[in-house]
Amino acid sequence: MKLTGSEIVCESLLKEGVDVVFGLPGGAILPLYGVMHRYPQLRHILVRHEQGASMAADGYARATGKVGVCMATSGPGATNLVTGIACAQMDSVPMVAITGQVGRAAIGRDAFQETDVTGVTLPVTKHNYLVMSAEEIAPTIKEAFYIANTGRPGPVLVDIPKDVLQFETAEFEYPESVDLPGYSPSLQGHPSQVRKAAQLIAQAERPLILAGHGVIISRAYDELRELAEKAQIPVITTLLGISSFPTRHVLNAGMPGMHGLASASLAIDEADLLISLGMRFDDRVTGRLSSFAPNAKEIIHVDIDPSEVGKNIRPTVPIVGDIKNVLEALLPQVKPQTRTEWLRRIEELRTQHPSLKIRESDQLLPQYVLRELSEQMGHKAIIVTGVGQHQMWAAQHCSFEEANTLVTSGGLGAMGFEVPAAIGAKVGRPDMPVWSIAGDGGFQMTMCELATAAENNIPVKFAIINNNFLGMVKQWQDFFYDKIYTATAYTANPDFVKLANAFAIPGIRVTDKAQVRSAIEQAMSHPGPALIDFIVNPEENVYPMIPAGESVNELIEEPLQERV
Repeated sequence: MKLTGSEIVCESLLKEGVDVVFGLPGGAILPLYGVMHRYPQLRHILVRHEQGASMAADGYARATGKVGVCMATSGPGATNLVTGIACAQMDSVPMVAITGQVGRAAIGRDAFQETDVTGVTLPVTKHNYLVMSAEEIAPTIKEAFYIANTGRPGPVLVDIPKDVLQFETAEFEYPESVDLPGYSPSLQGHPSQVRKAAQLIAQAERPLILAGHGVIISRAYDELRELAEKAQIPVITTLLGISSFPTRHVLNAGMPGMHGLASASLAIDEADLLISLGMRFDDRVTGRLSSFAPNAKEIIHVDIDPSEVGKNIRPTVPIVGDIKNVLEALLPQVKPQTRTEWLRRIEELRTQHPSLKIRESDQLLPQYVLRELSEQMGHKAIIVTGVGQHQMWAAQHCSFEEANTLVTSGGLGAMGFEVPAAIGAKVGRPDMPVWSIAGDGGFQMTMCELATAAENNIPVKFAIINNNFLGMVKQWQDFFYDKIYTATAYTANPDFVKLANAFAIPGIRVTDKAQVRSAIEQAMSHPGPALIDFIVNPEENVYPMIPAGESVNELIEEPLQERV
């Protein structure tokens, strides 16, 4: 039986096990929306802005490990997806974005709402397609899902002209496999390199594991824990690696880098071996490359993407492969060890540099809010953040004992990510409490998606860390721009409680420490979405801080006068 292009898209999505799509209709993709009612198995969640669709698909994918799917129309619809697509590309998130395109005869003629979306997204997708016939749709979608979710995951865009969706028909036969001879990710790791890694671990006196997002993507939680415990190696987690290893585990040495724990960055400075698992040696971790880990005579770097190995830091032992597979091969070759002196030194650094101490204050401090939030949740919720001060405070002061419970925009650092991504995460994981932690600046970028949460009764809890500033930008102005606060103060913030109420969402304003616990309990007990507006001290900065491009030697710890 012949089907239209639109019907083939829906049938193909069902073959891939898709159960939810985030999208917003428009002219060029309307034929696809015109047939979706025939496919009730495909739940469609209508967002208020296409950026919300791609970021919700991102949050869904991170929370579930499945491919997130979003849809938009041509021109502005497709370009509005781009920020979320770029975020997924930077953070290795599997996503398939389906966009409508103007009819084939109009392509290249500057037709209404025409954009060369494959050209626009080429730098920020793992791969993309312009599908020019109905018979190409099924094999293209098969390839798109395969590419998105194998090797190093990433977003794939499929652009389909309107007439291919609406008028052209083809026999539907979904391929059982793909034939991509030029695409063959290395999954196992070379045995001789794995053997060398085991030898270096045995010889090291001050080893450290640097666990990145790759550990979460490969679901290598048990293997990482076994390696750390067997060889008694402290684990440092990057921002995206947080929740790959329990925060309160005795071997967890914290997050390093620009706003990581001082003790973690100083430990890297003293380590003689770094075991880097699924992390990119990002500049926010390394600071000045020439000064990074000066005592690390050996570096093991395991990553599924060969382009990342040696890109920033040259390893002694490069291993290209899936983290879980590589650790499974490595663990039998690693001998049990005790490293009493090294572990004692790590604890000494923690004592000397208490980065997580929250000073006593009558003011409502954001650190206090996030610590209390984590305690009230019992450390068993998914926390979704945007980017900025609230993100760093959440990474520092929330405890992540369950695997894969921090979702945040790392590489791209996209403000506004937290609201739609939390919606996507909750749709994907209805069994888990989900909190969106936002700054007042980032929240206003995507607060229209409160309507999406309300309309679909998606019980995300929204916490706004409200200091009436673009907080992290202000912090940089404090440190590096003579405290000239150009364009960072929000003098006309809306009443976020009234805004929530406008969507029939309960809103709570908190201005005092004594109100924090009851507000969190009230939000948690509500069966639908709820919002808390925490009015925090606007002068608070994130410490520690290593200025961009500097080394741990330039680390700024919290000034003593701010501890009064």
